[in-house]
Amino acid sequence: MTALVQAGRRHLPRGWADLGLQVAIWFGFLGLYQVVRGVADRNPTQAFENGLGVIRIEERVGDLFELTAANLVSGSHFLMLLVNWTYWNSEFTVVGLALLWIYLRRNAAFLRFRNWILLANIIGLVGYIVVPTAPPRMFPTFGFPDTLANIGTLNHGSGLIQLAANPYAAMPSLHAADALIVGVSMALVCRHWWAKALWLLWPAWVWFAVMATGNHFWLDILAGIVVALLAAVVVYRRPILRRLRPSPAAA
Repeated sequence: MTALVQAGRRHLPRGWADLGLQVAIWFGFLGLYQVVRGVADRNPTQAFENGLGVIRIEERVGDLFELTAANLVSGSHFLMLLVNWTYWNSEFTVVGLALLWIYLRRNAAFLRFRNWILLANIIGLVGYIVVPTAPPRMFPTFGFPDTLANIGTLNHGSGLIQLAANPYAAMPSLHAADALIVGVSMALVCRHWWAKALWLLWPAWVWFAVMATGNHFWLDILAGIVVALLAAVVVYRRPILRRLRPSPAAA
């Protein structure tokens, strides 16, 4: 036990107690997500009507860019695997690893990073209740694909996914919001220019992937970006105000 305590003091920025608190916060959020999921997926009729509404708006504004993204990857098995991998891993695996890395290696930036993700996801959960929306893959008559339908046990029809996921959580896209938050945050704390560049490209790649797999409309992505920016203004309002406030010398 003594060795375990000493290891925590040596390797953990704030000790075992704080690490346990952070883990409890995330499991609490996952519990909240499941409660919201139970509420949000009770009205599939409304979700499909909202999905059709998104399609009509996109057709009126410009084009169904989701179909363009899907067509770009449809001819390449490698690209298909890549966008599928990105969809499944960008939301939990990459976010979780980024949280852990910043917690252990850049702890001074952790609290605001954590709060930014949590607030954006809470706003998104409210959106799922207010505006349940079926994703593009549920409208095959428009040509939208479901690239995840035939990739083994890990697909939308599997029991595990049906248990944990909300099928009508398209608007706003938390994949888009979280990718933006992780990409910007990691770019700010990484020290090498090439790492900063790669992380800044990460959000755009995720946005492309979730459209190409038929899981989000581009309007969902735009809404997710707005959610992330709104949460950033709330979480980082004090640093932003300090930067905007004129210095005493300038005054």
